[in-house]
Amino acid sequence: MSTQVVSIIGLVLIFALATLRSVNMGAVAFLGAFLLGTFAFGQSSDDLFAGFPGDLFATLVGVTLLFAVAKANGTVDWLIHSGVRAVRGRIALIPWVMFLVTSLLTMVGAVVPGAVAMMAPIGLNFATRYRINPLLMGLLIINGASAGGFSPISIFGSITNGVVERSGLPGNPVLLWLSSLLFNTALSIAVFYMFGGKHLLGRRVTTEPDEPEGGSGTATATREVTTLNAQRIATLTGLVALAVGALALEFDVGLLSLSIATIIVLLWPDTAKKSVSEVAWPTVLLVCGVVTYVSLMENIGTIEFLGNSVVGIGVPLLAAFVICLIGGGVSAFASTTGILGALIPLAVPFLQTGQVGAVGLIIALALSSSVVDSSPFSTSGALVVASTPEAERDTTFKGLMTWGMSMIVVAPVLTVAIFVLPGWL
Repeated sequence: MSTQVVSIIGLVLIFALATLRSVNMGAVAFLGAFLLGTFAFGQSSDDLFAGFPGDLFATLVGVTLLFAVAKANGTVDWLIHSGVRAVRGRIALIPWVMFLVTSLLTMVGAVVPGAVAMMAPIGLNFATRYRINPLLMGLLIINGASAGGFSPISIFGSITNGVVERSGLPGNPVLLWLSSLLFNTALSIAVFYMFGGKHLLGRRVTTEPDEPEGGSGTATATREVTTLNAQRIATLTGLVALAVGALALEFDVGLLSLSIATIIVLLWPDTAKKSVSEVAWPTVLLVCGVVTYVSLMENIGTIEFLGNSVVGIGVPLLAAFVICLIGGGVSAFASTTGILGALIPLAVPFLQTGQVGAVGLIIALALSSSVVDSSPFSTSGALVVASTPEAERDTTFKGLMTWGMSMIVVAPVLTVAIFVLPGWL
């Protein structure tokens, strides 16, 4: 049996063991890299460590630390309350506030499951209070997380752009981000009208605590408002500085975000001292482990072997569709973060043939692998189900399963048709 086949079997076993045993996939990937690399492929420890993504490690730690600080000091709460006030109580706009705030959170560095974990309980609480379909609210939160998740300073964006750069492929980080934003916005518009959004139009929220909810379409609520203070202003300034520094000045995202977070922690140590424990360490372990194993596969020629197999399909558009279909199918049942690090390198040999545009296929693959997060078998979908009131939980589960499974096919069809077929990327 060839080393390439052994490494592929190893990758399948990594995904299977991590899923069946509920173990962090990154830890299993490190185990696979060590055992197979050392005893089967004759790799030295230096060879294995050469594949460890140190720059990606710094980015993941930095951006999630900064987000944890913003969460701990109330900056995130301020953003949520500001969004609700901005729509002046229009119930139809509340799901869109959740979409926007969730996208902003992932846009500046929150991991997608982390942002959904924070927003889903809030959004589903709004859904219950104002009689909004929980499926509508949940999908807009998940889509919002994906919409912002591919910004150049986000987790998904950093992973995708980092893998593209290390693979020597042409990339366009800003276009990837805008494509995700527009695609998920269009998808959410469809969700809004499919799942009851039209009936919310014209209904409003009032904030008078003694006014009863009546049949006129108004609902009452009292909300504790989070106001700005020096720490929150400093955090907002830091988030703006991160965006400007990374996008306009091209500073390293990891070093810049770590620096900003550390300054805030030094100024307000009591509030932010627990933030380090809130860093998305499981995600850091997952990404670094998977990328290290994929680097091992690259060293022994597996990536080239698989890429040549895709090329052998003979029909470029069909090959592109198959790659995106694999990405969506696996990601619906596993970690999108891990899938992004594994599948893009697999497409490298196919992309190097020039049969399809590299930028277009990378965007199609990224979107196909992320919009299926709505599956209840993924972390984001499961969080929405868990946050739904018990009476509606089964219905929401079935709705998310139907939607998420349909996206496995629908997303590759749409993304290949939009970004690959025209040949403009």
